[in-house]
Amino acid sequence: MSRRFIDLSHTITEGLVTYPGLPAPAFTSHLSREESRSRYAPGTEFQMDLITMIGNTGTYLDSPFHRYADGGDLSTLELETLAELPAVVFQFPGVAGTTLDGPQPEDQSEFAFDGRAITADAFGTEDLRGTAVLLSTGWDALFGTPAYASGSPFLSEDGARLLVEREVLLVGIDSLNIDDTESGGERPAHSLLLDAGIHVVEHLTNLAALPFRGARFTAVPPKVAGFGTFPVRAFATIDGP
Repeated sequence: MSRRFIDLSHTITEGLVTYPGLPAPAFTSHLSREESRSRYAPGTEFQMDLITMIGNTGTYLDSPFHRYADGGDLSTLELETLAELPAVVFQFPGVAGTTLDGPQPEDQSEFAFDGRAITADAFGTEDLRGTAVLLSTGWDALFGTPAYASGSPFLSEDGARLLVEREVLLVGIDSLNIDDTESGGERPAHSLLLDAGIHVVEHLTNLAALPFRGARFTAVPPKVAGFGTFPVRAFATIDGP
């Protein structure tokens, strides 16, 4: 059986602005190819580089430690909660030009998207236990532009509470933040999900390429102690011809 891989991550480039007000990554050379030639045998050379960046860069994962001082950091996360998770992809047509790709829940309410908020009605009565719930809004088309920073879709408090009740393992979104960053500082989705040990992946891309069900999702960060957030190479796999 063949397997397709679908990349769901943004490329990190020097100077990339992921979130307004946070520092952009800076690249410097520790050892250039030219400098390395004197250290190795003739014809052998290496490039060794440094990157200075905040953990909230590109497509990244939030662990509980990001929100809670006593929460699990990146080094504590079980691979079973990060890799090859059955994905359930909810598409929101009309938001930033997103179109439906494959079947959606028959009982999904037409009021599941209230302005910018993705509400509990979006998830119908779907069995979501043990899954990665991915929210496809199409906002990723604006990534890297000033327009990406305001008016973005987010998961409402009641939506987050329902996903906790349904025992999902991970929630991902292709917009600026899982929460409403224009609400005055409240972060109910982060608070509820991370308190329940549910990982959050933000700034995904290409989610419209995935079916409603049938893909498997992976987003594994480095095993860093004392760190709550770090970029991931998020991707999906789909088995079939």
